[in-house]
Amino acid sequence: MKKAGILNRHLAGAIAELGHGDGVLVCDAGMPVPVGPRVVDLSFRAGVPSFAEVLDGLLAELVVEGATAATEVRRANPAVAALLGARFPELGLVSHERLKELSGGARLVVRTGEATPYANVLLRCGVFF
Repeated sequence: MKKAGILNRHLAGAIAELGHGDGVLVCDAGMPVPVGPRVVDLSFRAGVPSFAEVLDGLLAELVVEGATAATEVRRANPAVAALLGARFPELGLVSHERLKELSGGARLVVRTGEATPYANVLLRCGVFF
């Protein structure tokens, strides 16, 4: 049994399958989940687990070369905007509608229990070498 890192077997397995350039959408409970990508739904109750907890857990295990969020997050959810700005100094911003379109090309969607607006980010996987 693993003793550290991501313990959820579905999420750990999905992460192991990711490669350079693959997209991972980390989203709140309200984001429409696109048809196509593998989905790991971690939501339990409103707010559990939080977007921040899941994002930080993923960032501890993934090499990320880019990230994209909705422009609307800055106005509607300053706390998440600050979190994303701190984690991704080169954060790309697009409209929420465009983010939903882009999420259809993700390889993996990780749904959190986050219950605040626009707590979504599309990560682009990098390589460790």
